[in-house]
Amino acid sequence: MKVDDIRGQLRRRGVSGTSTLRKPELVKTLARTMRAEGRGGAARRSTGPAGRPAAAKKTTTAAKKTAARKTTPARRKATSAAKAAPATRATGARAKATGTRKAAPARAKATAARAKAAPARAGAVPSRAKAAPARARAVPSRAKAASARAGATSSRAKAASARKSAPARAQAAPTRGPASSRSIGSSQLITSLADRPERPGRSLVTRNHEVIQRWARARGAKPATIAGTERGDRPGVLTFNLPGYRESSRLREITWDAWFRTFDSRRLNLIYQEQLRDGRQSNFFRTENPNREDG
Repeated sequence: MKVDDIRGQLRRRGVSGTSTLRKPELVKTLARTMRAEGRGGAARRSTGPAGRPAAAKKTTTAAKKTAARKTTPARRKATSAAKAAPATRATGARAKATGTRKAAPARAKATAARAKAAPARAGAVPSRAKAAPARARAVPSRAKAASARAGATSSRAKAASARKSAPARAQAAPTRGPASSRSIGSSQLITSLADRPERPGRSLVTRNHEVIQRWARARGAKPATIAGTERGDRPGVLTFNLPGYRESSRLREITWDAWFRTFDSRRLNLIYQEQLRDGRQSNFFRTENPNREDG
């Protein structure tokens, strides 16, 4: 018999769950079903002791038949379920085994890929380790470069400040020469209107225009040059026309612009006094050429 024929007979006898069973299991199930049906037929053919069916026996037989008819489908279902359970478990196990066999190559490939990637990762670790000291060395280098740039900026700022302040310093600081170093060394340097003599009678030296103008105006002195010492159209010896102190027919008054232009071009110094030792106002002054000792 074919498998489909066996399943058809089992379905006709009320047996379900045969779709998952194989042929040997279907044959066994059909045989058990047929044996059970044979036992039920023999019970129906039985008679009483004398060959005549007794009423009580008939009743008992009928009850048994009814119970057998009721219990047979239940037993069939239980038997089918019991038989189907191992088959289902077996089918699930086979499916799992098949999935495991299919997954094994994938796992093997993944393991091989990880094995190949491991040397690459191991190679990358020394590379990162080598790169770390380079980065560590680069940080001080960048810090040094930033410090150098900051130093260069500061140097440029100082140089610019020095260039701006150079004219002021040149105007304020006296010029030293081989013949004037002694007189300048013994005089107090005055570089601004805020500077004051250390004591009365102190010899002072300056090149500051404002200091010189303040000293002259306090005494009514006018900028002047000595006639006959001119050099072309430029003033000659620089001096002051100081009433009551240096009055002479040879003095020729000039403007402050001409006086200071000549004073700066010759890099002269003015040595002077504010007060005598007794505290009275002093009119002493002398223009000094650092190379000739006189202005």
